[in-house]
Amino acid sequence: MSRGRSDGSQKKRVIAYACGVAIFIGFLYVYQGSIFGSQNVSSSALEYGSKSLKRLGASYLGTDDASDSKQEDSSPRIGQGDAEDDIVPKSFPVCDDSHSELIPCLDRHLIYQLRLKLDLSLMEHYERHCPPPERRFNCLIPPPAGYKIPIKWPQSRDEVWKANIPHTHLAHEKSDQNWMIVKGEKIVFPGGGTHFHHGADKYIASIAKMLNFSQNILNNEGRLRTVLDVGCGVASFGAYLLSSDIIAMSLAPNDVHQNQIQFALERGIPAYLGVLGTKRLPYPSRSFELAHCSRCRIDWLQRDGILLLELDRLLRPGGYFAYSSPEAYAQDEEDRRIWREMSALVGRMCWRIAAKRDQTVIWQKPLTNECYMEREPGTRPPLCQSDDDPDAVWGVNMEACITPYSDRDNKAGGSGLVPWPMRLTTPPPRLADFGYSNEMFEKDTELWQGRVENYWNLVGPKMTPKMVRNVMDMNANMGSFAAALRSKDVWVMNVVPRDGPNTLKLIYDRGLIGSIHDWCEAYSTYPRTYDLLHAWNVFSDIDKKGCSPVDLLIEMDRLLRPTGFIFIRDKQVVIDFVKKYLTALHWEEVATADAGSDSDQDANEVILIVQKKLWLTSESFRNTE
Repeated sequence: MSRGRSDGSQKKRVIAYACGVAIFIGFLYVYQGSIFGSQNVSSSALEYGSKSLKRLGASYLGTDDASDSKQEDSSPRIGQGDAEDDIVPKSFPVCDDSHSELIPCLDRHLIYQLRLKLDLSLMEHYERHCPPPERRFNCLIPPPAGYKIPIKWPQSRDEVWKANIPHTHLAHEKSDQNWMIVKGEKIVFPGGGTHFHHGADKYIASIAKMLNFSQNILNNEGRLRTVLDVGCGVASFGAYLLSSDIIAMSLAPNDVHQNQIQFALERGIPAYLGVLGTKRLPYPSRSFELAHCSRCRIDWLQRDGILLLELDRLLRPGGYFAYSSPEAYAQDEEDRRIWREMSALVGRMCWRIAAKRDQTVIWQKPLTNECYMEREPGTRPPLCQSDDDPDAVWGVNMEACITPYSDRDNKAGGSGLVPWPMRLTTPPPRLADFGYSNEMFEKDTELWQGRVENYWNLVGPKMTPKMVRNVMDMNANMGSFAAALRSKDVWVMNVVPRDGPNTLKLIYDRGLIGSIHDWCEAYSTYPRTYDLLHAWNVFSDIDKKGCSPVDLLIEMDRLLRPTGFIFIRDKQVVIDFVKKYLTALHWEEVATADAGSDSDQDANEVILIVQKKLWLTSESFRNTE
């Protein structure tokens, strides 16, 4: 009996000692990780943790962990008070390396897990399906093994680091089409495409020549500025348009060629993950002067031509649709059938052939409603109902109907826009839709010019030339932040929140691009695709809606390239909230300033500028050495 009690006590002492050693090792391990997180290494990167720390949050994986099961209930709110200090993490968990390219709302695994009933023939599986709050990831996305700071523009147009997008299947699959070539540590883009083996520049010039534009330059002396490239591949068409002062929204889904948009953004070319499926694209009506499809593998005849009618909604009066496909030159009976049916459809839509040569046809949309009014009664597709808002796009189903022009636009007989670049600072005609005056527009343009100058003064030498290429304005209003960046070699994705004034049409009228979005959800892009994020009152806005500001911080980290910058302009309480998370996010404060010095309108705003550190997981760290 006494021996038994003695053995039991000894066991307890051994167990207690083992636990103590384990706790000490754990403490030492965490301390060592923090040391790694504060020292520069040969690759100018920070190492974060080890493989054992890399995991997806339990909430995202749908486990029964009670602490994660209701993320929306436990997530800190802005301005909660001193009690909040107790729950601010020193670090966030790091997602597994296999999730280095996670796009939360376009995640195929999530679709399988939720057992969503989707119509594959309608491309619904390529549309946005966001995780519910209890399944959102709560971890930082790691860069891939061997990640390097991206090559700078304009060199990046033609080559990127292979390690940053380690996907060479497109190079092999499209080897005969000159899309991309693997050369050592780099992937090179010769400018080719499925339909332009000899280069996008020559193909673009041929389209301009078909339309008899001056000097075979597609911008038509500034009259053609915004382009929608559907099924864009690696966006070489959009890349080569930039030298002609044309900006293209290169659009493609996360499909079997799933990394094409990732390549585009890594190159520094405007692009967006999206699909012509069942929902309207997140752009307002009459946004683009030209839509383009080169072998984009889209069935334009399906569902009474609903996809062509979506392009029709997006085209400006007199806008063009350039279509390069076998049907355009009708090689066999099936191609001829498709061509006959497509010709009949666009004829009923009042499009006319502007030019047709070899493998390309260019249709033009009418300038007024006259042709629509002259159609026979009952002609399909019908005109949309008068109560249909052609600018309502977030989660709105496409309709197989023609969007007629308003009385004002019909009378104008065109868009009424001046040529680029004058249109950037000229009050656009659609200002009247919001009750805004020309004076308000001009003051807003001038105000943001001063604010941007102040930003650059604050960031100082931290931002070296060519360090920034891909910029996102998360609350763009009329696009004046982007307009103020005109002299810099950048492009801006202007995001207009879904529940505010739909000013995105003013942004497109200025010759800029952007999309509608809800910042309570993740954005449709790959990780590490923007060099600079500008968040003006974004945190205040989502906090009013009851959405998690911590989720937004993690999402912004996902969007931002390592060494990229964030400009936050908001109330003091927001700035204080964000600063508590800088260490956990591996962000470094660059500057804080009272925005009141900018103008009287900024009296209650504070500016915080932060920079994202380059950190690597143990695995990618080893591959970099």
